Amino acid sequence: MSVSAIDILSRVKDEKVHFMRLQFTDIDGIIKNVEVPESQFEKALDGQIMFDGSSIEGFTRIEESDMLLTPDLETFQVFPWEANQGKVCRLVCDVANPDGSPFAGCPRSALKRVVAKARDMGYALMAGPEAEFFLFQRDGNGAAVPTTHDTGGYFDLSPRDLGEEARRDITLVLEAMGLEVEAAHHEVAPGQHEIDFKYGEAVATADAVVTFRFVVKKVALMHGLHATFMPKPLAGVNGSGMHVHQSLFTLDGSNSFFDPEGPWQLSEVARWYIGGVLDHARALVAITNPLVNSYKRLVPGYEAPVNVAWSEKNRSPMIRVPARRGIGTRCEVRMPDPSCNPYLAFTAMLASGLDGIERRVDCGPPINRNIFDMSAREKKRLKIHQLPASLDEALDFLEKDSVLRRALGDHIFDHFLFNKRTEWAGYIKEIHSWEHRRYLDRY
Repeated sequence: MSVSAIDILSRVKDEKVHFMRLQFTDIDGIIKNVEVPESQFEKALDGQIMFDGSSIEGFTRIEESDMLLTPDLETFQVFPWEANQGKVCRLVCDVANPDGSPFAGCPRSALKRVVAKARDMGYALMAGPEAEFFLFQRDGNGAAVPTTHDTGGYFDLSPRDLGEEARRDITLVLEAMGLEVEAAHHEVAPGQHEIDFKYGEAVATADAVVTFRFVVKKVALMHGLHATFMPKPLAGVNGSGMHVHQSLFTLDGSNSFFDPEGPWQLSEVARWYIGGVLDHARALVAITNPLVNSYKRLVPGYEAPVNVAWSEKNRSPMIRVPARRGIGTRCEVRMPDPSCNPYLAFTAMLASGLDGIERRVDCGPPINRNIFDMSAREKKRLKIHQLPASLDEALDFLEKDSVLRRALGDHIFDHFLFNKRTEWAGYIKEIHSWEHRRYLDRY
């Protein structure tokens, strides 16, 4: 049942909500919001709230700065905590030009465009992310320090897992915000956690990832901890990924990836989709793994998927097809990390898969051996490429990918490249402690 502005106005009155957050993300995936008081609720629900887009990185120039926020009424939620000034609700918004047309720099609108293309082809993307994060301590001044709160490991329970209460509260808040949590557990590294929520349609799931990251940070702060989605905050342990399970459903609700008579019980559509993601992998990784730090996770030895291949039996390739078939047939794309902008990451993966379907790019046979144990010669013989070793290298691949440029649009594509080239340039100018330890005395 759809939600109307009248429904929302009735509910905010009943629940004594005093403020409304109109939420959106910038190109880097950082959550932004404009907050309005009760007197402006009707105006906000009608999409009449404007903001200065020139103040948001990668949005508009100063001479064309006025932007509108168009709320998606289906995303209405009341935050399950109360501030001193009363309750607060939120709506996820698309960013529009002053004339109401979609703004070319809105990441959510970019995903909507590719979702619409998929629908024109007869498909709907279903996505299920598995987002990992670290909980760190804070010092006496409240600043985050890279010291974990426990010595727990994979699926450990208290007393080793001291973040158990925080993780349980995160789950309760997520459920109160309308997310269906399927599992929550301690991950491999000390202080590392994972919470998985139910798969869903692409745009709603990207909204859920943004909500998830906000809730995790908010609840961690309430517990005196700091939550980070930095992909590799600690050396010598596993980093944080955001594996994304995905499949295409037909518009009548059947899973187009399943074919009981096909090889590995996968349909041609599934094999072409996987083929497309593999074909664009070295470019789209710049979107799904967008930080300098992302590539310190994507190194051999820490279970990270650095090999551009697929498998139905092991986790060493970039894509795994879990054993379940029928309605649950899906591929698990394993290289994304939770620092990505989920709207752009889903856009890039879906566009790559659809391109594979359009060009009928067969994924070839699965690599069911452990690729981590293969020699470079053997990987070359099997035509297994490596993902880029740095953000700089990934951006080189992205810059040449016309499919991803079309999917993201020139505005987002060019601003993203500029932002990330600038980030890389800043990084390589710095002198890091490893260099001092390695070279200062020796040379």
